Formats: sequence, C-alpha cells, structure tokens
Amino acid sequence: MFDILIIGAGVTGCSIAKRLGQYKGKMAVLDLADDVSQGASKANSGIVHAGYDAKPGTQKARLNVKGAGMMKDLCESLGVPYGQPGALVLGFHEEDRQTLEALYQSSLINEVPGCRLIDRDEVLRLEPNVNKDVLCALDVPTSGLVSPYELTHALADSAKENGVDFLLNHEVKALEYQDGAWLVHTSKGVLKTRAVINCAGTFAGVLHNQISTRKVKIIPRRGQYYLLDRMQPLLFTRTLFQVPTKMGKGVLVSPTTHGNLLLGPTAEDIEDGFDTATTAEGLDDILDKVRLTYPEVSLRQVITTFSGIRAHETGGDFIIGAVEGAPEGAFEAIGIESPGLSAAPAIGEELGDWVAYSLGLEKNPNHIPPTPLPKPFSAMSEKERRAAYENDPDYGRIVCRCEQVTEAEIRQAIRRPQGARTLDGVKRRTRAGMGRCQSGFCSTRVMQILSEELGLPLDMITKSGQGSELIVGQIGEKNDE
Repeated sequence: MFDILIIGAGVTGCSIAKRLGQYKGKMAVLDLADDVSQGASKANSGIVHAGYDAKPGTQKARLNVKGAGMMKDLCESLGVPYGQPGALVLGFHEEDRQTLEALYQSSLINEVPGCRLIDRDEVLRLEPNVNKDVLCALDVPTSGLVSPYELTHALADSAKENGVDFLLNHEVKALEYQDGAWLVHTSKGVLKTRAVINCAGTFAGVLHNQISTRKVKIIPRRGQYYLLDRMQPLLFTRTLFQVPTKMGKGVLVSPTTHGNLLLGPTAEDIEDGFDTATTAEGLDDILDKVRLTYPEVSLRQVITTFSGIRAHETGGDFIIGAVEGAPEGAFEAIGIESPGLSAAPAIGEELGDWVAYSLGLEKNPNHIPPTPLPKPFSAMSEKERRAAYENDPDYGRIVCRCEQVTEAEIRQAIRRPQGARTLDGVKRRTRAGMGRCQSGFCSTRVMQILSEELGLPLDMITKSGQGSELIVGQIGEKNDE
C-alpha cells in the first residue's frame, strides 16, 4: 500500500514529488517511458513566462506569476541553468498596437513587474537585428529561460534522495476506487494507494474521465522547432515573440540557456499524443513566420529539428486540485500547457502540500535539501578544471568534443539518484550529443561507459529504451546465417 502515487514524470509530476519528499510516507512516481522528462518537458521552448498574457483571474495567470517568481531560487538550489534576459512581443502592423495595449493591461492586473510599451527606435536599440519594419513592442524584462529537461531531472533526483520511488515503464491503464483505496492498473500489475495524483499530460483526460463527474477533453497540440548551432555569436539576447493568436504565443526566436538559438513552435492539433514527428509543412511554416522577426534567417546553422506535444484542455485553463465528483484521495494537475513550465514550482508546492494535508502526513525530519548539480566542465575556469582533474582524473578525458563533456560528467550522470540509463538520458543530463555533430562522434564511447556503469552488454544499451537498441548482433553471427 502506497500513501501517494503520482502519474506522470514530467516537470509537473516531479515538482510535486520533490515537494512531497518533505513529508513522511510511501510514495512513487509512475511513467510509461523509460526515463523522466520524456514528454512535453523535454521538448518545449524553455521559457519562464512572466505572466503578462495569461487571462486575469485564471489558474494559469495566478500560478504562472507565482511559479515564475520562484524559478530563480529553485534553479540555484538545484544547480540548474537559469537566465532572465527578458522578452519583446513585437508588433509589425498598426492593428497590433491594440493587442499589445491589451497585453500591457493584463500585465498590470496580473502584477507582472516592469512591463512597458516601447516604440520602433527603442526596439532596434535593444535588438538591432530585428526586422526594421517593426513598429512597436511590449517589453517584458522579467521573462526568463531555463533548461526544462535539466530542471525535471534535478527535481527527480531531489525527490529520489528523499525516498520517493520512480516506477518507470509502468503505463497506467485505469483507476479504480475499492474499499477506501485506489487501485492503479498498470502494464506491470495493480498498485494500491491511499491517494493518486494525475499528471499524465496529453493522456490525463482519459484517466480523469474514468473517475470524474465533470468530463474534459484534452487535445494533443504539436509544436515543431529548429535548433541552431551555438558556435556562432547570438544575434538576439532576448526572447522575441510575435503578437499571439488563439492557438498560443506564436512563433518565437529565442536564445536558450546554453547559447543556441531556437525557432518555433508550430501549433498543430493532432490525434496521436505520441506523434512527435517533424514535417516539411510544419518546418516551412516556422521559417515563413520567423522571417517577419528575423528576415536573414538561414538553415545553414540548423543542427537539428524536433517537436513536442502539449496538453491543451478545451476549457483553456489549468485544472488542479481534487478531482470533481471522484471518491476521496483523487487529485490532478491536468491541461498543463504553456505556461506550465513556468507554473510548475507553484503547482508542486500547492498541490503537494494539499495532498499531504489531506492524508495527515507528518513532515520528514530527515529531509535532505537538494544537492546542486556540479558545474559543467565547459563552464569551468582553467583553475577549476585543474582542481576537478586532480580530484577525478576522468575529467581529463573529453568524450563529447562539441559540448566539451568529460567522462567524469557522464559517469556522474549515470550515478545520480535518478540516473541515466540510455544515450538520450546521458544527453539530457550532460549535453553529450547535443552539439553540432549530434552524437556522431561521442555515441560509441558513451555506450561503452553506460555498459561499464550498468553492467550490461553493449547490445543491451539503447538510445531511448526498449526497441531502440543500437547494436543488434555481431558481424560473425550475421555471416554464419
């Protein structure tokens, strides 16, 4: 019998898990994937939205502003990259002025500090490479940037250090209330718990509708992106939005916390919540729209394209708290689309405390504060590199040339509380494979290190879980056939 089972190991589920680590109890996070941060949390813009555009009075608005205000301190405690370069919402047509004025008024109601309307000359002073046809903009100085997958992994580590277990490759099929407890039917059997928290992203609506009197509809909304090489100097320092539409915040041009430039996303309502393909049509659409902000955009610096799926609930707001009409012990955080990343710290704090209070859980006197992630070798000074090598000679071996990732960092990533088990797991924890060659150089060495650390043969090392093995046999075996 568990006290709490959290369904979904994205940034929302892991934020809740970290908070619940402050309480005594038997808890676990379930996810159908082989690692945490395998859904929307690994494939989004990484922007900590300030909250100027959220509809006043909604859960989105309140939790966006609160969560964004918590993000800097949270990232510092976890050792996760964070920056606050600000953002501009650009207007290119006279009718855009009215929309920007409305956004400015929303920023005042939502108590977002520092927003102001600026004219063309100031836009070009702040960002000289913006399209010279710009007319005006909303300046949002508190807009931030975070690495979403690194944040999620660090949250999971903190939760794991405090006794929260992670049951991966457990697809939740159904929820059932029986004899005062919840039965969670998974692909690996039935688990029993006092309370369940549904944070299942695009699939949360299915579980919600099994147990709630209030039916919801969640639409998978795909967003495709281009990622540009960070070896070139950044042309823009701020996140650059265009005037938003009913489908979302629109196509953006934004730096990342690691110095790349990100272009996108699209906003495509699709049927399959697993369909993270990129398409020629979608990528062409991004380029067409990006040229309004950045006319000189070129594909020469593109190192990869990718897409993510966000969970759009047709009511338009977050649904957080006790499940309406369900027996006691059922909680949820669903419809968590943008600005869900920004709101995650606040959702984790509030919903975690709510569930703990409802079960009468006591505070954990042995709670361990987060252990900040070590400074990356690529960001160290020569003195720091020398000291790191003297402490661990594996710092003297570069495995990923593009991102300057050492063998020591890869081994540390595997040994973390909720450590890497795949090439992609190493990549998201260390950036090995995220550079210009996209793991063309380092993948074989990373596989060898995974094999050594996990005690597995090379043909059992995968890219991203079962079915993605990179070695399928020996040449001699094939010849014998």
